[in-house]
Amino acid sequence: MGNKLTGKVAVITGGTTGIGLAAAKTFASEGAFVYITGRRQAELDAAVAAIGQNAQGVRADSTKLDELDKLYDLVRTQHGRVDVLYANAGGGEMLPLGAITEAHFDQTFERNVKGVVFTVQKALPLLEKATHGASVILAGSTTSVKGTANFSIYSATKAAVRNLARSWVLDLKGRAIRINTLSPGPIHTPGLVELAGPEAAQQQGLLDYLTAQLPIGRIGQPDDIARAALFLASDDSSFITGIELFADGGMAQV
Repeated sequence: MGNKLTGKVAVITGGTTGIGLAAAKTFASEGAFVYITGRRQAELDAAVAAIGQNAQGVRADSTKLDELDKLYDLVRTQHGRVDVLYANAGGGEMLPLGAITEAHFDQTFERNVKGVVFTVQKALPLLEKATHGASVILAGSTTSVKGTANFSIYSATKAAVRNLARSWVLDLKGRAIRINTLSPGPIHTPGLVELAGPEAAQQQGLLDYLTAQLPIGRIGQPDDIARAALFLASDDSSFITGIELFADGGMAQV
C-alpha cells in the first residue's frame, strides 16, 4: 500500500472489470475512497469485495443522465467533492464499412462520447471542490491516431474523446481541474478477447496476432494501465494537462 492518493475521493465509471477494476484497486491501495459504477448489481458487489477497502459500488449507466445525477448526489452527500474522475466506461464492436448500421453507430457514440461528456460535465461542481485541484482522466485508445480495420466507428469515438480533452482544458482554464486522456494499447481484458467471438481458439488467435504487433513483445495487463492512471490521478502529474498518455507497448509509436 502507498499514499499517493491519501484522503482523495475518486469516481471510476465502468469499474467492475478489466481496466476500471484494476484502477479502482490501485487507487484504493494508495489511500483513496473509490466509487465505482456498473450496470449489473452482482458484478458491482463482486468488484467492491475484490477492492477490499474504501470502496462503494453505484449502479449507474453513464449514458443515462438521471443515473449520473443519482451517482453525484450520493457522492455529494457522503464526501462533498471529487478529487479524481476516471471516465472509463465505454466499449464497442467490430463492423467493417459496408456493414455499419445506424444502431451500431448510435450505440457506440452514446457509450464512448455522450457518456464521457455528461460524466465530466455533471461532475464539475464536485471537481471544483477538490482539496488541491482535481484530475480528470478520459479513456482513450491507440485507435485515436491509428487506423484499425473493421473498427472505424469505435476509433472515431476515441478521436472525439481526445479532442474533448484538448478543448475542455481551455474551457476550464484557471479552475484547477486537469484533464488528460489515457490511451491503452491491446490489454488482456474480457472486452478485448470478446471482440474475437466466443470461441477460445479465436480469442487466442487475436491475442497472438496483437502480440506480434507490439514492439514490447507482450499483451498489456489491466495493472499496466492502472499504474499509468495512478500517475495521472496523483500529484506526481500536477503540471500535466491536455495530454494523451499512450500506455500501448509502443504499438502506435513506431
